[in-house]
Amino acid sequence: MKKKMTVLDFQKYKNEGKKFTYVTAYDYTTASIVDDSETEVILVGDSLGMVMLGYSGTTGVTMGDMIHHIRPVVKGAPNTFIVGDMPFGSYNISCQQAVESANRLMKETGCDCVKLEGGVEMADKIEAITKAGIPVMGHIGLTPQTCSQLGGFKVQGGTPESALQLIEDAKTLEKAGVFAMVLECVPSGVAKALTESVKVPVLGIGAGPYVDCQVLVTQDMLGMYGDFKPKFVKQYAQVRQVMVDALNEFHKETLDGAFPSPEFSFNKEVVLDKLY
Repeated sequence: MKKKMTVLDFQKYKNEGKKFTYVTAYDYTTASIVDDSETEVILVGDSLGMVMLGYSGTTGVTMGDMIHHIRPVVKGAPNTFIVGDMPFGSYNISCQQAVESANRLMKETGCDCVKLEGGVEMADKIEAITKAGIPVMGHIGLTPQTCSQLGGFKVQGGTPESALQLIEDAKTLEKAGVFAMVLECVPSGVAKALTESVKVPVLGIGAGPYVDCQVLVTQDMLGMYGDFKPKFVKQYAQVRQVMVDALNEFHKETLDGAFPSPEFSFNKEVVLDKLY
């Protein structure tokens, strides 16, 4: 059985040059499957809005939604480090709101840390949460909660100016107290420079090979989430088609009378006249 990571292990892994992996889970069953694997970290992300709830984006996800999904993941993956996403609108008003929201997420779910999006503009919120004794993971680059300001789901840091701003964001988040940060959808060279510019681990999703950890959405990497596949996603399985095939086989055998056979039936003899 794998040993659960701690917040301190993130830094230890970076210092030792040890790579690790980080995937999503939004329910007990998926979490238990990840827990049986060698993957070290689970994110219960606000991407559950699209993946589990059918929303068009993440901004409609509530704190109640996050708590409802994080709780079963924590139960299903006791040997895996669990990151709880702070949803849009739960931390951007004030430092007090940010601390209150982080307190609630930690107390009501049992997750190991909170994650929030934003660069220099969120440094005061991150500092306030960490001073309250709660570990914070940052998230810069493509930030889905505010992607409309970025022109949609597009690669970030593609110009010298925007790349330098990303590095400034990373340094500011490190100073504010994050123990690690997610870097999403940036060119590999920019990710390399950014990763080398900070001491804390950089966890990359669509950020190339030079980061400290690789992140993927489980439903994407297992081919479960329909036809949509971002450029950076490698599909390691085609689970959706396997499930569809199994459902169709069940349907066919039911219509043909092949299921349930005696093997899948309770065959104890009962004297029927005693039932009347």
